[in-house]
Amino acid sequence: MTYIINIETATKNCSVSLAKDGITVSCKEIAEQGYSHAEKLHVFIEEILKETGVTVRDLKAIAVSKGPGSYTGLRIGVSTAKGLCYSLGIPLIAIDTLQVLAQKVVIENGLIVPMIDARRMEVYSAVFHANHTQLREVQAEVLNEQSYNDTSETIYFIGDCQEKCQTVLTKPNFVFLPKIVFPSAHEMSLLSFEKFKQNQFEDVAYFEPFYLKDFMLSKKP
Repeated sequence: MTYIINIETATKNCSVSLAKDGITVSCKEIAEQGYSHAEKLHVFIEEILKETGVTVRDLKAIAVSKGPGSYTGLRIGVSTAKGLCYSLGIPLIAIDTLQVLAQKVVIENGLIVPMIDARRMEVYSAVFHANHTQLREVQAEVLNEQSYNDTSETIYFIGDCQEKCQTVLTKPNFVFLPKIVFPSAHEMSLLSFEKFKQNQFEDVAYFEPFYLKDFMLSKKP
């Protein structure tokens, strides 16, 4: 059996899950206005292992949400994941944060657009088919009234920036799902297991989060 700890800290949601063969056994998470990742992350990991009776020696890999997202959140999550991999001698798996978020949506038809808030009308986004196949890579974009007007398919928007998105994304085929706000380690379980089976591991020494940092730099006048 394959036990994997999944860590998701790219947004305000500090989330940890333990998965067995791709199925979530236990998940602990908290989303607070003030980021509490540094205080909660290790506590969640310890509590999950204690409550499930799984030891660190049983773990086969550590998976972490790689971004895009909060600089501080990503640094905490990746640092913790790399530390565990180093100390336990097990591989590191990286999962795209927007892919994790998209997994929360269950639909038969249409497109899924997970978004993470950046600043003003800027977001990090990607596009997925209803079966969760990725159709467009992650990018940083500035939303306006013309955004996503090139399709008549129903588009489901999710993430932590839906309120501001609704001010410009007003077409009838645009659907917002306000209950789906943050990515969770729960949805990482199957994704990390699939990567584990395919030996899709990261170099623990050199792996860095995906910040989209160039986009966040502001130009001086």
